[in-house]
Amino acid sequence: MDRQAGATVSLGQVILRRLGLLVLVLAGVSVLTFLISQAIPGDPARLLAGQRASEQVLAQIRTTYGLDRPLAVQYVRYMGGLLRGDLGRSIRTGRPVAEDLARFFPATLELVATALLLAVAAGIPLGVISAARRNSWVDHLNRTVSVAGVSVPLFWLGVVVLVLFYGRLGILPGGGRLSPYGLPPPPITGILVLDAALARDGAALADALRHLVLPAGCLAFVHLGIVARQVRGSLLEVLDQDYIRTARAYGLPPRRVLYRHALRNAFIPTLTVVGLALGDLLAGAVVTESIFAWPGMGSYVVDSIAFLDFPAIMGFTLVVALGYTLINLAVDIVTILLDPRIRAMG
Repeated sequence: MDRQAGATVSLGQVILRRLGLLVLVLAGVSVLTFLISQAIPGDPARLLAGQRASEQVLAQIRTTYGLDRPLAVQYVRYMGGLLRGDLGRSIRTGRPVAEDLARFFPATLELVATALLLAVAAGIPLGVISAARRNSWVDHLNRTVSVAGVSVPLFWLGVVVLVLFYGRLGILPGGGRLSPYGLPPPPITGILVLDAALARDGAALADALRHLVLPAGCLAFVHLGIVARQVRGSLLEVLDQDYIRTARAYGLPPRRVLYRHALRNAFIPTLTVVGLALGDLLAGAVVTESIFAWPGMGSYVVDSIAFLDFPAIMGFTLVVALGYTLINLAVDIVTILLDPRIRAMG
């Protein structure tokens, strides 16, 4: 009973602390993003109206979007709208930023979720094999793959696979979510793979999966090494524990000791890394979507940066910061629920 009460207190403390941190993170990100965006040389009103626009037209645009006001007033006005759930209006599209982000979010979610699934599905077995066959040729090969995944720049990898599999071999599509001649499935969730599966549209499902291979594969390869290295390190540490040696002394099968006892305890640090990787994937999607013409939030914010669309840039940054913090909160909660040692601390 005492342990259950301690667990409740600990979980509540974690949630309250993370929620307080969330407010501080969003406030800090908003200030930094606002100052950096204002420091960028250029005039968004001029970009919107064109080079031949008159000063009267430029003044009207600046007044409409509040660009003629002092920076402090602009920031206070923006924060006032943010507290009401208003991310402002995009200078480039003329629509509310929240509406634009909601429109592009399903494509980014589809890409990031697929990449994370591939990274976990490949990284965990690689880490387990490396730990089980420590210092063997398999271990050295897996470590080489892991180091390559961590070291290779994402933009370079994307260009290479695009030139190879699309430009030279022609076996995979080069960009977009569907082929130009393909018919999209009925919009249910906005995630094409899921919508095609729900609609039982095999052609659209196959087409969407083919378009996911290159961008999701590049994102997954970059984070695969992180997951594999974490699994290997955690598993090697657990395999040196006394209870593992005791289990082996009792004659338990090696596979049972490895997967049922060791891997279960090594999974908790890996869970933290996976949660952080999910946040990194949201940021890494900016580069990937730009290379593969993926119509998600990353492409949206890149176009907004070129247009000096300050509300869109800040809106995207705040959404990523919010997602990163919420993911960390979820990881902390799951860790407390899974680890009996943390639950017993109270």
